[in-house]
Amino acid sequence: MSVSTLYLVLSGLLWGTGGLIGSLFGRAAGLSAMSVAACRLLAGGGLIVACLTMTGRRWPAGRAAWTRIALNGALSALFQGCYFAAISLTSVSLATLVTIGGTPVIVAIAEQARGRRAPGRAGVITMAMALAGLGLLIGLPGAGFSEAAVLASAAMALLSAAGFAAVTLIGASPVPGLDELALNGFGFTLGGLALLPLAAMLGGGTGFRPGLASAGLLTALAVGPTAVAYTLYFREHRRSAVAHRAAGRRRAGRAGARGQAERHGNCGRGHAARCRSPHHPGGLRPAPASSGWADGPAGEPGAPAGFSHILSIAPALGLPPAGLTRVPLVSTLPVRAA
Repeated sequence: MSVSTLYLVLSGLLWGTGGLIGSLFGRAAGLSAMSVAACRLLAGGGLIVACLTMTGRRWPAGRAAWTRIALNGALSALFQGCYFAAISLTSVSLATLVTIGGTPVIVAIAEQARGRRAPGRAGVITMAMALAGLGLLIGLPGAGFSEAAVLASAAMALLSAAGFAAVTLIGASPVPGLDELALNGFGFTLGGLALLPLAAMLGGGTGFRPGLASAGLLTALAVGPTAVAYTLYFREHRRSAVAHRAAGRRRAGRAGARGQAERHGNCGRGHAARCRSPHHPGGLRPAPASSGWADGPAGEPGAPAGFSHILSIAPALGLPPAGLTRVPLVSTLPVRAA
């Protein structure tokens, strides 16, 4: 298993514990769903910011960095608040499965709508199976939940998935100088602060009953499924985004070089048969055996006459034209007829 896969698997496992730990923390501390979401973001973000400060890391600087942090904080408040609201309406398992299962489907649909990536047959089948699974989860919840509660919980879970999908899509274009630790630390802290007035307005209060159990659960919620899980995920997400862009640039460069070669070449694909015919006026004929050199049409002394199109595309191939002017020819190499 590669390190990248290990990071993603570990993030998923830690996220799976977040809903359970959060619900237990809410019961132990007597908090509402919004209050639990606010405490999770404040504790996890504060822990990351404290680590950055103690290690002497610089805080983010610049308008672009803080704009991205503010956007990340708003989206984090959205998907955490909706997630714990979904849990409060039904169960941890239903809300978690719908949220985690809905996020990749939303990301795939958004990428297809933006024209970035067209899914193949396997992608379409996988997406259809994911949608069918989500439908079965919502349609067959069991556990005595009413239809209204199930639909409301599923809607909140899908809204949470949409918020995290937006964070994933935006994170594909990282801001220079802003790493995942600073982004998540300050973003989560701002998101938690934004949820505090909402939690107070919806009822349930923002203070919790102090105790060893509530403190331990809050610490576990802040460290594992929040600080560690999201840092690992966004670190790998940034790395894969950079690798994807680099691969795209390489493909574009190779395609541009091939296109330029075809534009400048005298023997295109449609004229290959005629160009190979020695009887065609612009065709090719074998070089005389007595001479392996000829003066090029461009006036290059010693340049092979049939290489005039290669000289014209030499810059696109990364070669200096002068480097092709003294290339020995064998007698069987075709050159352009005079």
